[in-house]
Amino acid sequence: MKKALVARALDEGFSAVRVTTPDAIPQAAARLAEYVAQGRHGQMGWMEERMHWRGAPDALWPEARAVVMLAETYTPPHDPREDLARRDRGAVSVYAQGKDYHDIVKARLKRVGRWLIEQAGGEIKVFVDTAPVMEKPLAQAAGLGWQGKHTNLVSRELGSWFFLGAIFTTLPLPPDPPEPDRCGSCRACLDACPTNAFPAPFQLDARRCISYLTIEHKGPVDEELRPLLGNRIYGCDDCLAACPWNKFAAEAREMRYHGPHRAPPLAELAVLDDAAFRARFSGSPIKRIGRDRMVRNVLYAIGNSGDPALRPLAAARLGDPDPAVADAAAWALGRLP
Repeated sequence: MKKALVARALDEGFSAVRVTTPDAIPQAAARLAEYVAQGRHGQMGWMEERMHWRGAPDALWPEARAVVMLAETYTPPHDPREDLARRDRGAVSVYAQGKDYHDIVKARLKRVGRWLIEQAGGEIKVFVDTAPVMEKPLAQAAGLGWQGKHTNLVSRELGSWFFLGAIFTTLPLPPDPPEPDRCGSCRACLDACPTNAFPAPFQLDARRCISYLTIEHKGPVDEELRPLLGNRIYGCDDCLAACPWNKFAAEAREMRYHGPHRAPPLAELAVLDDAAFRARFSGSPIKRIGRDRMVRNVLYAIGNSGDPALRPLAAARLGDPDPAVADAAAWALGRLP
């Protein structure tokens, strides 16, 4: 049954499939509690909520007997760091340049899950980054890869560029062995971080992470960090792109991930109102941060551009109804020649 399940999942478009058990990550609860106690989660209050479920998958759904972890690649056809030199444009994390992965991956998971029920019975629940599930520790326990020094998952076969999905099932599928750490002495990902967001290998302080600052953080960003954002307006790929294991990265099979939102012109984004923002980013994961946070990020990028031609765009936002946007506009004007 497991062999047939793997074959079916690969046919649906997934790149790799492994199985673990709900009780395979007993260390996760204590690590999560320590992380939250240190405040390194920043404004991500959802990490504190339902911690008893997040840290213990066997408590989330006690009837589950197995967890099927699936990987889907979104490997870019280019080095995303190339866009950091395009100062009149905004750098967007590779995963958000096309269609929302939540919708695509979840639809695949549901098809695989329905097939599993038809073939073997039982019950399932599917998750894609939308529930109190610690996908990365579960994926390592299942043997999909290991959490590198940047805390993201790395695979010998897939590199770093892949999404994770989970199918919890009441069927007792045999588990795969966990994947050991293969980072060795390499610290390329740590050295690549513009904001020094890694206090130590395998530790992340989200409060300094550009992905967190541009996506999760509400309100003004600390002024000391703003120059380090460069032209990154949604997420950051520097630590992922620096990983040497990407020489083995598998090509993305889903072309919808490579969409129209790579390096959009800052001049176009700075003038967006709420309706225009929603229309432009419909069907994109970018839509969830809202217009105000996006324009705030764009103004930081304008301030870091060094381009005086962008001054009128920042000046036009000085009276913006959102205080963080107005503050970012004033900061940008103070930075531009």
